[in-house]
Amino acid sequence: MSEKENTTISKFLSLILRHKPEAAGIELDENGWTDVKILIEKVNKANVTLNLEILKHIVETNSKKRFAFNDTFDRIRANQGHSVEVDLGYEAKIPPEILFHGTAEKFRASILEKGILKRERHHVHLSADMDTAVKVGSRHGKPFVFEVLAGKMFSDKYSFYLSENGVWLTDHVPSEYLKR
Repeated sequence: MSEKENTTISKFLSLILRHKPEAAGIELDENGWTDVKILIEKVNKANVTLNLEILKHIVETNSKKRFAFNDTFDRIRANQGHSVEVDLGYEAKIPPEILFHGTAEKFRASILEKGILKRERHHVHLSADMDTAVKVGSRHGKPFVFEVLAGKMFSDKYSFYLSENGVWLTDHVPSEYLKR
């Protein structure tokens, strides 16, 4: 499979496993899981070639580790970033003192005014390292990275979660916890 095909299928899986399962005619359970055989069948009907081998390859090679199988490889879900209602079963964790949020320069003023909002997603996404935050910000234009005073937020009773793929999650980052 070419890199382009891998990316195309990965983006389609992101769409249906995070935002629009109905686009492929699948259903997600309350924890975001769907049956692999049904997923493959429905995706193939949507003119996207998929089999278990290709699906395993995409899950294993996705640089952002967006997807996960269960232990028996008969269920799959997205690790985070959902706009549909799911309970991923995250447990609260103590975050590092500093986390990072990558965005585009054009959003800096709004974020300084309102803080970082989750918008249509379940959580705000934060990175443990600057490089990842820069890459995320680059997707939206000229990148800008905020340092998030996560340790201070935690001591002020804000909850943090760590997704299976290493993304830190929280409900909102008020502007007073942002450092430029």
